[in-house]
Amino acid sequence: MSEAARRAIEALKPILGDRLVTSEAVREHHSRDMSSNVPHMPDAVAFPKTEAEVQAIVRVCAEHRVPIVPYGAGSSMEGHTIPVHGGISVSTREMNSIVEIVAEDALAVVQPGVTRKQLNTELRALGLTFPVDPGADASLGGMASTRASGTAAVRYGTMRENVLALRVVTADGEVLKTGSRAKKSSTGYDLTRLFVGSEGTLGIITELTVRLHPVPEQVAAAVCAFETVEGAIATVQETVQYGIPIGRVEFLDEYSIESTNMYSGMNLKVAPTLFFEFEGTPAWVEEQSQIVAEIAANNGGSGFQWSADADERARLWQARHNHYWAVKSRRAGCEIYTSDICVPISKLAENIVAGLADIEASFLEGQIIAHAGDGNFHAGYLVDPNNETELAEAARLADRSAERALASGGTVSGEHGIGIGKLKFMRREHGDAAVESMKRIKAALDPLGIMNPGKMGQAG
Repeated sequence: MSEAARRAIEALKPILGDRLVTSEAVREHHSRDMSSNVPHMPDAVAFPKTEAEVQAIVRVCAEHRVPIVPYGAGSSMEGHTIPVHGGISVSTREMNSIVEIVAEDALAVVQPGVTRKQLNTELRALGLTFPVDPGADASLGGMASTRASGTAAVRYGTMRENVLALRVVTADGEVLKTGSRAKKSSTGYDLTRLFVGSEGTLGIITELTVRLHPVPEQVAAAVCAFETVEGAIATVQETVQYGIPIGRVEFLDEYSIESTNMYSGMNLKVAPTLFFEFEGTPAWVEEQSQIVAEIAANNGGSGFQWSADADERARLWQARHNHYWAVKSRRAGCEIYTSDICVPISKLAENIVAGLADIEASFLEGQIIAHAGDGNFHAGYLVDPNNETELAEAARLADRSAERALASGGTVSGEHGIGIGKLKFMRREHGDAAVESMKRIKAALDPLGIMNPGKMGQAG
């Protein structure tokens, strides 16, 4: 521990008391996320309860030039919360209050530690929902910081579209307010969008105003197997082009279906498969389903089955959400090295086919799933986390996938963010001028470089 960190910890003790923790177990928990990046221990972990306490933490750290790393639920996938330079990890766990729900305006005001499931539980009786669903029960502050999305993004968008306003404690300890409760504005720079996706490198989010959506009158789920990957993705393209407001459409490859059958007790045909969700009135849901069934049949789809039964739909989507654990169960003691690519839908099939060919040619097992409606797909490679050869091979495969995405006019991260692992692609994707502009923004808002250092705006 540096002398500066020691002095900062001593200054923070009277402010936070036993909510400033230096025990090894707690520090170790905050040294990693769900990625394969090398862990680094923070010098201490702070658990503020109020915005004023966050301000105090930031001011003390600025005075002593000690790094600050915001931490939500720890479910990020690219090393965003790993304190690569030590310092103070600031957990928002205790800032978990739903401040206000305004049903008439379809919005909610929440603290950053509120999770999406917690919010949706409160919304249930109002007939409203917060639809951004990254799979994990992530905190909304963390979801905003990484610009998260998930299975419902094809209809409802990402966190970028669903955050209306923010309160952020900046690197000088001041509170910056962005946006408003209005649905649109044409005043000033769009600072809300600047902080959404900034991964804690510009400030700490202390409050979010988020957009809510009505719960549909009816929701139906469907599943359909295909002869080829190309047939499945062509069905998605044509569904989108037809204008069907699909709620979700997920692609799973054969390995994924096989894993899902074994883990979740399903009996799905082992083939490239699409999971659909349709929303609306009962008549409109049925019409959507019939149209998509015809599109699927024309592309080699078979066994198209849809159901509005809530239990059956829940079972299907729970199996989809359990996919990570289903694949992980295929090899004892393994971890999943995950990539996150997004390409134009016209390029999706060729990118998935090439990724599957890479897996077939590798000594690693792996699979590909996709949020197919918006061109976002994830390859997952099963690795022994202690085997450097396997980790290097997984990194090689992921890099090949990223290179193809850039050549296709896509991005190296559709929803997981940049963190540590994707920094090397920033200049390739955005160009030198854009990256240098990001660095100037970082330097202007965080001149001491204390906010999540070593990440976006200081490297790449």
